[in-house]
Order: sequence, then structure tokens, then C-alpha cells
Amino acid sequence: MAPAPSTSHRLEIVAQIGSTNAELIARLSRGEALRGGDWLIADRQVAGRGRLGREWRDGSGNFMGSTAVAISAGDPPAHTLALVAGIAVHQAVSCHLPDPGMLMLKWPNDLLLDKAKLAGILLERRGDHVIVGIGVNLVSAPQLPDRTTVSLADLELAVARDRFADDLARSFDAELALWRCAGLHETVTRWTQRGPVPGTSLIVNPGTEDRIVGEYRGLNADGALLLRLAGGADRAIHAGEVELLRNGEN
Repeated sequence: MAPAPSTSHRLEIVAQIGSTNAELIARLSRGEALRGGDWLIADRQVAGRGRLGREWRDGSGNFMGSTAVAISAGDPPAHTLALVAGIAVHQAVSCHLPDPGMLMLKWPNDLLLDKAKLAGILLERRGDHVIVGIGVNLVSAPQLPDRTTVSLADLELAVARDRFADDLARSFDAELALWRCAGLHETVTRWTQRGPVPGTSLIVNPGTEDRIVGEYRGLNADGALLLRLAGGADRAIHAGEVELLRNGEN
């Protein structure tokens, strides 16, 4: 169980914005102080972004928000905040589900509900800050050409955006405190408890070489994905797009 958060949070809600991540980055560039624990949340986001430059289209009633984390000396590696965010989203969603076992984290930045994408995370580094952007399909899911998506409303679950935002902010505060106080090992352990079952077949598209197919073996001490290849060797994956292997695919 994560410790109680040590900071209070504030939710700043705007009716419409280009991108909550971009706005926090702009505030940093203007020299504005961003208080830890605060969130910028949009009712509508008209120029949202996902990983690899993908668009994150507006979905009124969904959660679309960002927070800033100031990186301090002694913190675990900044990129592992993706694990922190993933656990926090999993925690916030699971309390609204009749069967939390339907949820699974997919490395490095997705939350799946019954193998369909429910939420995504985007980290962007600016100086000594990491902007953590999170989108969760509460009432509607975008139609994507390369993956199946789902919303909580598809399961006839009515989750109010503001209630969810408060749940997520509290969960993120708690997981961030654990990441800083207990170290990365505890965060990696908590993530793997919510990740795929070891032995799950995965496809990884690293972008720098042909796709890699193997079995999920967990995460290493640095938060990298461990994949067991056909020859029996384990390979650490530090970046790439991960897909669950479909039946009949190889």
C-alpha cells in the first residue's frame, strides 16, 4: 500500500486549451513556478499530443490533464515517472470497477481494460522538470487505426471527470512520494504487479530495427522491459512501442 501523500493538490480547470502539456511547458519557459501536486485539466483539448507525435483528440467528459514534477538530486531516473503515472492511473480507475482484474498496465505508458486502450501517458522533460500528461477515456474512446480502444462508459460505468481528477491527483501524490522515499525498486515491484502475466507474448517495435517478438519477463531494476527471445536469451528494451501478440500472429 502506498503512503499517504504529503502535499495537497490544486486542480485548475480550463474550458478549452490546445494542450495541457504544452501550456505547462510554456509556463516554465516564462519562468513561472509550478507547484508540485497541482494539475491543469481541460474540458476540451484541441491540440493534444500522444507519444511519437500522435494526436490526442478531444473527448468532452474524458480526463485530460497534466502535472509538473521537479526533479531533485537523489531522485530515481526521471523517465521512470512513467511507471509512477501508470500505477497512479491504475489505482484511480480500479476503485470504479467491479472487477479491477480487467485492468493491465502495458509498458511503457498505456493502461488497458480487457486488452483495449483506456488511458495513455506522455512525459516531456524541460530542464529540471518533467511534465506528466495523462488522458483517460471516461465517456468516449477515440477510434484508432492501429489499436482497440475503450471507455468506462462502454461498460455502463458513469465516472464524473472531477471526481476522477481528485482520485488521480491523490494517487499520483502517493506514488510519487513512494518513488522518492522507497526508491525505484518498490515502484518497479508495484508496476509489475499490475502488468502482464509473465510469459505473455509481446511484439516490440523499437523504431531503430525490425520488430522483436518474445515473452514478457517483467522489468529490470532500471524499469526497462525484459523480453525473452526465441533462443532463450533475455533482452532489455529501453524504448519502443509494445503490442500484445494476437492469436495466430508471429
